Amino acid sequence: MADKKEEERIVCCIGDIHGYYSKLRNLWSNLEALINPNSFQTALIIFLGDYCDRGPDTRKVIDFLVSLPSRYPKQTHVFLCGNHDLAFSAFVKVLPSPPDGSPFSETWKEYEQHEEREGWFKGIGYQDMHLQGRRWAGLIKDKFNISKGMDYKGSIYDAAPTFESYKVPHGSAELVNAVPDKHKEFLRDLVWVHEEDDVCIEISGEKKHCKLVAVHAGLEKAKGVEEQLKVLKLRDTKIPKVAALSGRKDVWDIPKELTEKPTIVVSGHHGKLYIEGLRLIIDEGGGYEQKPVAAIILPSMKIIRDTELMMG
Repeated sequence: MADKKEEERIVCCIGDIHGYYSKLRNLWSNLEALINPNSFQTALIIFLGDYCDRGPDTRKVIDFLVSLPSRYPKQTHVFLCGNHDLAFSAFVKVLPSPPDGSPFSETWKEYEQHEEREGWFKGIGYQDMHLQGRRWAGLIKDKFNISKGMDYKGSIYDAAPTFESYKVPHGSAELVNAVPDKHKEFLRDLVWVHEEDDVCIEISGEKKHCKLVAVHAGLEKAKGVEEQLKVLKLRDTKIPKVAALSGRKDVWDIPKELTEKPTIVVSGHHGKLYIEGLRLIIDEGGGYEQKPVAAIILPSMKIIRDTELMMG
């Protein structure tokens, strides 16, 4: 039995960080203290996306993430792309080109009625920039975000703190030069979906082996799963707004076809901690300063937060 227990790999899914370096560092220390050292050294660590915006230290967060493969060479690290990260990538010109060869300016058309209110970026390099890059660096006209009950931080994405972490003012084209090459490489290489064929999960005291799909917001219920996965693996940037990275109600539930062949679907994005069967939403922080960044450890399903003081 002991041998079998050893074989069950630890999978750790970490929720949205949103520029909060101190929270990330504390959460990582807690994970290291709680998980058996050998298991931690060989764990699969899945970051669920949204590394930038809202919090003050995006640059430090990305420095930390970039350092992990050399600091923990036996771990496997997966860095998912969140909707905020896609927009950041678009602005600093590392988003992959649309596979069909169309210009990024094609992504504007469907949403042009929002351009004035959202104050889309019109500075150097905007002519062929993905819609989300323009929205990200824009200057929103409505200063107050009614749904969050607080002021916007520069743009609809709350991107001003990201610019400031690289020592440039919000909306400045100089950010393209200020972001280090290793950060651009990190952003360029972010994946839109990650799949695992065999992950152990404990539910009601019973261990099950399931497939796992990790994607920032979730999978759409109304579309075929294979079709969605194909688009996500291709990173099809001709799509102006990728539902699997930025959807809400449409990606909340597990598509029916995945309930027939039990599959864990794990996401961040929603500003909530929600666990219902095999649907795991791990974003307790939501980019709010006063809320914790959380992670879930499989197979145990234990939730760990940055705010807990773990004893090693």
